[in-house]
Amino acid sequence: MLMGMLTALGAHGFGRMSYTVILPAMKDGLDLSYTQAGLLGTGNFVGYLVAAFLGGLLAARFNSRYIISFSLVLMGVTMFITGLARSFEWAFAMRLITGLGNGGAYVPAMALGSVWFTTRYRGFATGITSSGTGIGTMLGAFIVPYLLVVFGTAGWRYAWFCLGALLLVIGIVCLAFLRPRPESIGLRPVGGQLPEDDSSASNEETHEGRLKWGLVYRQKAVWHFAAIYFSFGFSYVIYMTFFAAYLKNEIGWTAAQASALWAFVGALNIFCGVLWGGISDFVGRKHSAAAVYLTLAASYALFALVKATPAFYVSAVLFGLCYSGIPTILAAASGDYVGRRLASAGLGFITLFFGIGQALGPAVGGYLADATQTFAGAFILAGAVSVLGALGALLLPAPRTNHD
Repeated sequence: MLMGMLTALGAHGFGRMSYTVILPAMKDGLDLSYTQAGLLGTGNFVGYLVAAFLGGLLAARFNSRYIISFSLVLMGVTMFITGLARSFEWAFAMRLITGLGNGGAYVPAMALGSVWFTTRYRGFATGITSSGTGIGTMLGAFIVPYLLVVFGTAGWRYAWFCLGALLLVIGIVCLAFLRPRPESIGLRPVGGQLPEDDSSASNEETHEGRLKWGLVYRQKAVWHFAAIYFSFGFSYVIYMTFFAAYLKNEIGWTAAQASALWAFVGALNIFCGVLWGGISDFVGRKHSAAAVYLTLAASYALFALVKATPAFYVSAVLFGLCYSGIPTILAAASGDYVGRRLASAGLGFITLFFGIGQALGPAVGGYLADATQTFAGAFILAGAVSVLGALGALLLPAPRTNHD
């Protein structure tokens, strides 16, 4: 779980969330429009979309230790090269490849909770992994502004250099210490004997030693998960991508003020996954997911409609306490619905649709901002899509078997 948390810290916290505080300076440095800035985010998420699906399948079939480590190293190299970008096209290509590494590392890492823990502990364990995203977000929100001050207009380049180097270190550490399954070192999943779903799933999932991928995409519940994960990907990424740009360019905050509030979001997010993962273990995945979606919708609406400092802080608190809730709950649920051995494949499959939402969100949000000269419409759209996600979560069917 510590290696999973470190992976989330680097892959999501540094590789994705730090783009929020780098974006304003990078936009000015490369003379980008908001549409282009949004497309850089889209490029990252297109890469994430492809690799998340393939990474989940490969991790279920092969050793996730090597898949995660290679993906982190790939991220580190391409993030470093992003700092050398002189054009939109070059930056887009590097963000696209960084996204490939992001998906290849993050999805197998988030599935570790389902592999190492039985059903009654999966949500809480997966929350430990997802807390790395908050830690990385908070650290990035301190590192980036410092480099912007020290290096001036070139600071965004040094931010990419620094974060890329840190990803390389994290990749090496995971290669040395990460272990993919408890059975690989003679242990059982935490929580006692293998539960009924895991032992039966083991019989169903294998045939002459080969995993049966059809058990993932043939389940209607998995497609249902995919649809509500799409709504999360589309909505949260609009808020995340344009958070600092909105506060700086439309509200009049300084870059340091916006970064400080984003660091606060990251600090809250450290506890988010553990909180909602634990809640989902007790009240069920669908009710906890619906509560998260509705809270996020309130955060987006407040950010857009009440242009006052207290409202921005309340919005940030709501987002910080809920952002990792959906990935945590759905990662745990992937093990509930398709069993331990196919958990990473199931998560990779639904993450494909999450990635489509992420790819569309920044481009649509950036277009709306350019067309209306305000971010309000983009944030309101994010809130409406999040409400749809809540309704979809409430309609989720129960798992086919009792997992305890």
